[in-house]
Formats: sequence, C-alpha cells, structure tokens
Amino acid sequence: AHNGEINTLWGNRNAMRAREPALTAPVWGEGVERLKPVIWSEGSDSASLDNALELLVRSGRDPVHALMMLVPEAHEGAGEMDPALRGFYEFHECLVEPWDGPAALAFSDGVLVGSALDRNGLRPCRYKVTRDGLVVAGSEVGLVDLDPAEIVESGRLGPGELLVVDTRRKAILHNDDAKRAVARQRPYDRWAARGILPLRPTARLPDTPSLDEAERVARQIAFGWSFEDLRYVLEPMSSAGQDAVWSMGDDTPIPPLARVPPSLYVYLRQRFAQVTNPPIDPLRETLVMSLRMHLGRRASLLADRPGGLRLVQNEHPVLLAEEMAALRAVVGAQAVTLEATWQAASGPEALRAALDGLCRAVGRAVRQGARIVILSDVAANRDRAPLPMPLAVGAVHQHLLQKGLRTRLGLVAEAGDAWDVHHFAALIGYGAEAVHPWLALDSVRHQVEEEDAPARFRAAAEKGLLKILSKMGISTLSSYCGAQIFEALGLGAEVVDRCFTGTVSTIGGIGFAEIAEDVLARQRKAYPEGTTPEPALPDHGRVRYRRDGEDHGWSPPLVRAMHEAVAADTPPAYDAFRSRVAARAPASPRDLLAFRAATAIPIEQVEPAETIRRRFISTAMSLGALSPEAHRTLAIGMNRMGARSNSGEGGEDPDTYLPLPNGDRADNRIKQVASGRFGVTTQYLVRADELEIKIAQGSKPGEGGQLPGHKVTALIARLRHSVAGVPLISPPPHHDIYSIEDLAQLIHDLKQVNPRARVGVKLVAEAGVGRVAAGVAKAYAD
Repeated sequence: AHNGEINTLWGNRNAMRAREPALTAPVWGEGVERLKPVIWSEGSDSASLDNALELLVRSGRDPVHALMMLVPEAHEGAGEMDPALRGFYEFHECLVEPWDGPAALAFSDGVLVGSALDRNGLRPCRYKVTRDGLVVAGSEVGLVDLDPAEIVESGRLGPGELLVVDTRRKAILHNDDAKRAVARQRPYDRWAARGILPLRPTARLPDTPSLDEAERVARQIAFGWSFEDLRYVLEPMSSAGQDAVWSMGDDTPIPPLARVPPSLYVYLRQRFAQVTNPPIDPLRETLVMSLRMHLGRRASLLADRPGGLRLVQNEHPVLLAEEMAALRAVVGAQAVTLEATWQAASGPEALRAALDGLCRAVGRAVRQGARIVILSDVAANRDRAPLPMPLAVGAVHQHLLQKGLRTRLGLVAEAGDAWDVHHFAALIGYGAEAVHPWLALDSVRHQVEEEDAPARFRAAAEKGLLKILSKMGISTLSSYCGAQIFEALGLGAEVVDRCFTGTVSTIGGIGFAEIAEDVLARQRKAYPEGTTPEPALPDHGRVRYRRDGEDHGWSPPLVRAMHEAVAADTPPAYDAFRSRVAARAPASPRDLLAFRAATAIPIEQVEPAETIRRRFISTAMSLGALSPEAHRTLAIGMNRMGARSNSGEGGEDPDTYLPLPNGDRADNRIKQVASGRFGVTTQYLVRADELEIKIAQGSKPGEGGQLPGHKVTALIARLRHSVAGVPLISPPPHHDIYSIEDLAQLIHDLKQVNPRARVGVKLVAEAGVGRVAAGVAKAYAD
C-alpha cells in the first residue's frame, strides 16, 4: 500500500508486459504461464506495484530485496555508497526499471513489515518506537496516541530509505542495516562488473569527410528541416549548450490542418503531470535524476544470478559519432544495422510494405543472435526516401512485443529527422534506448565553428530530456523508455494501432497514405528533376510569420486590421477586421464547426449583453511578459465591462490599488498564485475577487514560466522581490503541493487570508483530467 502516486506507471506496466515471455524460475517450472499477465490492467498504481512485488517475493526473494529492486534509492551519483550496495543496484537496474513517484510505502509478507520512501522522498514518512517494542510509521504525526514518556526513538525516513521490523527475530532494522544484509547475500558487485560494459569511445574518429553543401541541404529538405530549425533550434543548442527559450503558446494550425506538412513528431504531444502526481523540479532534484540506459539482451526478472548478462551501459542516450562507432565495435557482429528507407519510385503504398519488411528483418536478426538492432536512415538518397523514424521505431517495438522478443535486444535509432528535444523524447518514449542524430551532428559541425559544438548540442538535448521527464514527475530515463506518455493529435487509427498502440488519439486523423504523400513531397523538393537549380532550405515560417509560410492566428496583417478597427471605432472597420479573421483557413477543430439552422429564441428570453459580458475573463499574462501599460489597460477595460482580468503570475504594482480620478479600477480582479509565488503578498491576496492557483498552463503544460533577464526591469525586480537583469524561472511544481491534501491546505490558507474570494485551480485539458478535477473539487476549490 502507498500514499502517493507512481508516476512511472505507464512505463512499468509496458515493461512488465515485455518481460513476461522471458520469465523463468525453478520455483514455477512449467507453471510460470499461470502468472501471466503479471499486472492486472484494471488495477490502480498501488495494485500494480503490489502485483510486481508479490511476483518477486513468491519467486524467492524476501520483501526487502524485492522493494530495493523496484524502488531503488538514487545511486548513480552517490560516491560515498558502500560498494556492495552500489553493485546490488547496478546489477538489478539491468533487470528492472524504477517504479518511481512521490510515494510513502508500507509492505509486509506476514513476517517482515516495513515502510519506505521513493528516491525523491517528496512524501513524508515519520516513525516512532516505544519502550515495549511497538513501531508506528505513517505520513502524518498523531496517527496513534502514544505516551511521550514511552517513546525511545522517533524520526523520519529520507529519500530512498526504509525501516523494517522482523517479527521472527524481534528486531528493528534501520535503512543501512537492512540494505547491507540484502546486498551482501550475493556478489552482485562482481556480477555487475563482469556483465556490464560501459560505452566509452576508445579513440577519436578519423576525420571523415562531411557531406558537401548541396547534398546536406538536399537531405535536410528530405527529412523535413527548415531554415528556422537551423537558426532557432540547432544554433542555440550547439553554441550555448542550452535548449532554446521560446515565447510560450502556438498560434499555428494543428498538424492535420497545417499549410506546410509538418514532421510526424509534431502529431505526438507530451503528456504531463498535474496535482495528484505533480511534475518535479529538474534543477532542484538533479541528484536523483538519471539518463543511464542499458542496451542488449535482458535476463529473466526472476533470476537471482548473472546468467548470460552482457549489456552495454550508456550514460548518454543521445550518441555522438564516436560513441556510435564504439557501440558497433564493442558489440561486433551482434549489432545489426537495418535500413529504414523505401523506394521512392514505388509510390505511397510502398511505405506500409517497407514497415512490414523492416519488422520481418528485425525478427530474423533476433533469431540469428543479434543483441542490438540499429534502425538507420543514413542511406536515404534520391532514390530511397526515409521512413519517418517514429513510425519505424514504433512499428518495430510493437512487433517485438507481439512476438515476445522485445527483451532480447536493444533498439537504437540512427535518425536524420531528429534534431529537437521533443524528437528525442518521442523516439525514446516509443521504444528506442538511444538515438544517434547523424544529420543534426553533421549540420552542427558545418553551422558552428567551435570544436566542442556537437558535445554542446548533446548537452542541450539531454538537459531538455530531463525537463521532459520532470514534466511527468519521472526521474529516470529507463522508466520513461517505451512508456508512450503521449497523446496523438491528428493521427488515424491505422497508424496508432500499428505503431503507437494504446496512445490516445481523440479526433483521429491521417493514415499511412497521407504520411507517405508528405514524405514524397519533401523528396521531390529535395531532388528535383532535370536541370532545376539546387534547392535552398525552405523557411516554413512556423516560428515567426512569413508571407508564404505557415498561417498564424496573430499575423501582422490581422494585427494591423485590429489596430485600424480600434482606431476608427466604427462598425465597418470592425467588420473588415472580422472578415479577415473569418477568411483564415481552419486552424483547429472549432473552425470546422458551424451552427445548424434552428428556430430563433425570442430576444426577450436572452440575457442583456451587459449581464453576459460579466462572465468574460481575459486570461493570465504576467506583468513582465506584458508591459505595465498593457497590463494596466487590460485590467481597466475588463473592469469597466464588469468582467474580470487575470494578473498572471508576476504580482501587481501596488500603485494600481488606488482608484483613478475617473473612478476606474486598474488592478486585476483575478489574482494568480503560481509556483514561483512572485509578488504574492497579503496585500495582493486581499484585493482579489477570485484567487487562481495555477497548477498547469496550456501553452507550457508541466513547465514553469520563464522571464528572460532583459525583461526583468527595476520595476519587475521590485514587484517580484528579485534583482534586475536576472532571469526568473518558476519551478514546474509548487514545492508545497505533492498531493491533493497539500492542495487542500493551500486552498484553506488562501480562504483564511481572503474569505470573500472564490478560489479556483487552473489545470490543462488532457485525457484523464476529470479524475484530477474531481480531486480538486474534494480539496474544496470553488
């Protein structure tokens, strides 16, 4: 049983299904088939963890051993750890990924009883021991009334720690003693050293010739690159070593309605945690986060022996060229490279056939002894079009799962269409254990002069991966790999069922034929017929407006029309603005809807406009993201209408709390309380008609806001109690909210400060948000 959430649940369930064909143990013999499925698919996260723990215990391990396997402490960077204990964790991380999340656990097999915390330790677990040997442990103080004079010991568990009571020996085992006893039962450190090969480049690669300019540009076009990807993604990553910082939000059409066909990655949207399983802060929790992965054939989860353990341990899921060469050299003939390309001249229908052939080839490679399969599109050229790598990885991963072969090999994507952090996350999330972005690295070497530019690009990509993991409250990449923590936006059932099985795709969308047409259209642009001049990299205008590029909801022509309508203040001028808006191509499902003809309601039955508009709000934009003048003008306008504006997360200037000479109110009736708590003071809270606790935001779900240093003026620094010129970052979670109970406490506190204000909680719509919303209502939000 546990108090908390298992944030890694999707990945843990998927991984256990993959392991089931390889489960063997002497205690079960032929009866092992009766154990399957190990995880009850309808069960809660507690039930799923209990299923896994019971499997290990009934197969011969004691509960402490089993729990140390499933919920290990963070050991990757713990230099002071006992070598035997480190060896235990290194051996077992080859068998099972962490079940992780903010969780306080209680466990027993009827003889041993224990409590434990996950590696983050974000849920409390306190304990007391009395003179007569009673041990009480729980998340809250005061669960049991105890005489203070009888208490001989009290304390709380730290991250990854456990406390065990052995009723047979009548002994209390604290963290170090309990773990040391388990770790020294077998020579795990020796087994791990013998069976795990760290991936290290043995020598610098010889200077291989880079692609010539014309061929590089042609391949970039064929793989869906644009000028913006080089300028605004690749250059910041490879020069500054940081993922690019963007203005949040996106006013371009959803992928199926885009004017310029986007890459397949854009159809996959990352899911994120909110309230009950909150995101974690990747900056504050650096010590418990890990990108370590293992490549190769896995042993049975139930085997407590080294067997044929031969895995390659990799600390960097984004592989540089020299690491890719080292991987091929270390594994030798058991590393098989398969082409992820197809004959362009065969037309759109050949894409599906190419996927079928690739899956059959992987199955043959496994049966012939391959331990690592590399899906590569390096061979893409004028005649052979690349398979979109998410399709290739997803189809192969699902094929191996269906055939019961997934744990018999590691999967690497050698991808020309991967250059952005989201691309790497999607490939890993759908089954790749490492990615070699060969075209991105070649482009980096050409685009940025510094010798260490590829390493900086990789560092930026991996920082971005940690941020994506943290959005879901996950600490380790091994628990994210194959977890499929995405929703599809605009992909049809045939694609989802074949390549992204189990992914939610609410509105349906395009199939293999449309994907193939998009690939072939890029192929024709990359390799035009005849004597056409060599093509230049297109500027799709997705980041900033371009006349011939992607459509934008707030394009300069629309903004100018709005300015003219406001300046003229006449119905014809507003009609001209409205007609421009109506002339836009559909950008979202809402634009495809129309009103059915029906009998009109008598106007007398309709509320007056003045009543209706009181329900309007202007959504949250902080003082800092907006200029003080714009922030103030929005507030005044909405207040004049009797409607409400929202302050955003940056606080307010107290000068606006004084009424203006004409009676206008210049502050916001809705005041936001966000994770950074910038500008949140008692004076700020008592002025609100409504208080909004921002848990998540649609334009950046699972992330905190970020105000660049150049926007932090003296005024903004004063209001946010900071220093001018210093970037201000709100953490992804509220550091005092890791459960519904914590949220209820903040709601209660806010109502004590301002009893007349309604308190709301801002969430983001995603599959399953209803359960979270029900929890918010139970926490007494209005």
